[in-house]
Amino acid sequence: MIEKMIPAFAKAQGGLFGSVAKADVGDAVTKMGDVTLMSWADPFYPDRSTPEHVVRAAVRALEEGPGGHYTPPVGSADLKEAIAKRFTRRYGLKLEPQRNILITPGSDSGLFFAILPFLNPGDEVLVPDPSYPNNAQDVEILGGKVVRVPLKAEHGFQPQPEEFEARITERTKMVILTNPNNPTTTVIRRENLEALCRIIVKHDLVLVVDQAFEEPVYDGVEMVAAATLPGMWERTLTVCSLSKGMGLSGYRVGYIITNDQIMDKLYGCTVAVLGAPNTAAQFGAIAALEDDSFMEDITRRLTERRDLVYRTLSGIPGVTIFKSESGFLSWLDVSRLGTDAEVADYLLQHARVSVNVGTPYGPEGAGHLRIVHGVLGADDKLEDCLNRIAAALRQLAAEKGVEAEP
Repeated sequence: MIEKMIPAFAKAQGGLFGSVAKADVGDAVTKMGDVTLMSWADPFYPDRSTPEHVVRAAVRALEEGPGGHYTPPVGSADLKEAIAKRFTRRYGLKLEPQRNILITPGSDSGLFFAILPFLNPGDEVLVPDPSYPNNAQDVEILGGKVVRVPLKAEHGFQPQPEEFEARITERTKMVILTNPNNPTTTVIRRENLEALCRIIVKHDLVLVVDQAFEEPVYDGVEMVAAATLPGMWERTLTVCSLSKGMGLSGYRVGYIITNDQIMDKLYGCTVAVLGAPNTAAQFGAIAALEDDSFMEDITRRLTERRDLVYRTLSGIPGVTIFKSESGFLSWLDVSRLGTDAEVADYLLQHARVSVNVGTPYGPEGAGHLRIVHGVLGADDKLEDCLNRIAAALRQLAAEKGVEAEP
């Protein structure tokens, strides 16, 4: 029956008949044994980290009854109100909660649903490379053609607007951005984003932007929401999540923000594609948004970890580490030590740590590793993992005869 599948599914590998490179495919993550998972983008996994008031709100919803029933398929009105307030405070764009916001079961389903209405077979979509693998896979599932736009280290992985425009054809329908980018952690600077958005308006394209890693952003860098820029509100779908910055991955609460003309169509198809989001989780999300004081501690800890990773892994022969601008990821160029798969396997064997290989993020990710430094509840355990990684990389460099660059 495989031959009857569409190409995107027919070529997919879920790990039942062979190994897969991505930790979030199938049940690969459960088969790691005594390995520390620094390939699983779940804040403080596997340790307890959810604020008590958030836990209590979800439990209370179950104990008192409403948690056992549906909310409207488009999500809780109270949750949408809380999201609208937060988005307006952060970006200055006033939203109508019941017309501009749709609650989704996490941002992955939200990303797919945001892309779904627009693509016909053969439509071209511009996707930065490297970037989140679903940006390309979702397009392929829907029969679209992925047109990759390279992001280069010499430009700080900032998108170069002229590179996007050079790839636009009469078949181009959409641009997909991840901002801040996953895996590079790059926050798109205002001038780059404004220039790119002018091109999107000029060519009458749709923009889908995934902002799952919008908190925290470091070093005073400005985080700009593309939907707030001139001409963009009517053509932008913004996909957000409470999983990353708020550390509520298991709650599976995401949301889409867009204008009411597009939203009306999304509302009309929500039940057919997504179904209603988890009710108890939405009660927990409301509690998190209404009292987000716990975010100060998360931001402090992630900032300290970002700096620790950079100190620990800088200066290793054959390794270039890019200082993170957002979130809890680190992006390393290890191409002088071997392929990304070879180096990741070496770390698995010698440091007992699982990291992400770069190739699933696009051809430009080859020779790179993504390390999730936001895992583990105890900072000393994280430091021990980083020291094991550093020792293994130094050992590999010595075996390969690779010396530090002058």
